[in-house]
Amino acid sequence: MMNLYVTAASRIGCVRKNNEDMVLVGSSFIRNDNFSTKIELDSVKRTILAVADGMGGHKSGEVASSDVLHNLQFFFNDIPSGLNAGELNEMLMVWLESINMIIDSKGHVDEQHKGMGTTLVGIACYEGDFFSMNCGDSRLYRLRNGSLLQLTKDHSLNNILGYSKHCSIITNCIGGGCKNSFMDIVRMTDDFLPSDIYLLCSDGLSDMLNDQQIEIMLKSGGDADALCEAAIKAGGFDNVSACVIEVK
Repeated sequence: MMNLYVTAASRIGCVRKNNEDMVLVGSSFIRNDNFSTKIELDSVKRTILAVADGMGGHKSGEVASSDVLHNLQFFFNDIPSGLNAGELNEMLMVWLESINMIIDSKGHVDEQHKGMGTTLVGIACYEGDFFSMNCGDSRLYRLRNGSLLQLTKDHSLNNILGYSKHCSIITNCIGGGCKNSFMDIVRMTDDFLPSDIYLLCSDGLSDMLNDQQIEIMLKSGGDADALCEAAIKAGGFDNVSACVIEVK
């Protein structure tokens, strides 16, 4: 039996006036709060964990991140059983095209939502298979045998230019005027091992804490709320959200 022990937290930070981030854990949505749960994968055939970092200001970013995660949660639980990896990938890409149009259309209907968008990073557990998902510059890390590794690539200008330092100019997102959104979907079933620890986070965390600091905290048992608190103490220049998943 494989279980996931999950902690999640989403905080406003020290500078922003509102929190445009949101975290999804199964059927729970976390913003300005923290959360913990145990997911027994033998009894729960599918679940999804994700972080969305909204953008747009004037509360539009928080609308985009909420809309995307609520829509994803409904869609993922409604897809048919028995899909193979290729079929699931195709359905997620159809969903991406659909939600991108929904977010974009809200901007045409209401001027205050014009140009709003969000990143999305997550892990989908579907009938014994595990997949990573990434659109934007929120990140998925894995801690294995005491060593931290970033599994996703930032869809950002600096990454295209080959610079290692993170850049807030992103080249891909959901909405945000991005006409050709794409999502990296990677099947990770054969490399999803007991004792692994996974971290989903917005750039409000990874900009405040470097990889070494994150590694030390995860190795010492730091949960999502502790990571967010550390990022806030380091400056908290942005909203900060994290989801820590321990595989046991």
